[in-house]
Amino acid sequence: MRFTPISSSSKGNAYLVEADGVGPLLLEAGLSIKQLREKICFNLSGLAGCLVSHEHGDHAKAVKDLLKAGVDCWMSQGTAQAMGLPLHHRLLYLWNQETSVLPGGWRVMPFLLSHDSAEPFGFLIAHGSDRLLFVPDTAYVSNRFSGITIAAVECNHVGDILSENIIGGHVPASVGRRVRRSHMSLETLIEMLKANDLSQCRQIWLLHLSDANSDEARMVKAVQEATGIPTYVAQ
Repeated sequence: MRFTPISSSSKGNAYLVEADGVGPLLLEAGLSIKQLREKICFNLSGLAGCLVSHEHGDHAKAVKDLLKAGVDCWMSQGTAQAMGLPLHHRLLYLWNQETSVLPGGWRVMPFLLSHDSAEPFGFLIAHGSDRLLFVPDTAYVSNRFSGITIAAVECNHVGDILSENIIGGHVPASVGRRVRRSHMSLETLIEMLKANDLSQCRQIWLLHLSDANSDEARMVKAVQEATGIPTYVAQ
């Protein structure tokens, strides 16, 4: 299994997961369909499907166009309703902690996240012996997982940097409260990683870093020191 970031920021999120011999999965659709076609460099009909975590535009912008283009889009019922999506034969629902088998033998188990959206999901994605833990926008993860080979998890901000920005007037206090309630800090991420079985994990990806409240080098160093696993930042 290979995890490739396409875009990872508040301007738009999209990621590609590939395995030998099967169509890849698109994770998130937060770019325009034109941008997705350009970034992916192949016909969208070759996708096994698209998983969408929640309804915010930087994660779901292209969903309607993907459905029109013939791509199966999987999400929670709450996300679909929050987006006002009409019934469509390619709009498919996932259910909390129930594993679904997608085309190509992809196995997907969604789990609830803590974010300011209707019914946000993270995904445990398996193919063969590989297991990808994909955790987009959330304040924390209460589930525990084993056998993870790749972890791609939000690391939005560093607690003390955010506090300094609020005190200095660079970030409004109301925005700071929203960030803490709905996005994962470096400190929470490290606690989460330590609580899970990473004995088979070969790489960790940090997602959706805040422009103002993060420190890329510090985050990578802290996660690698805590886990001993090569760590990368999705751009």
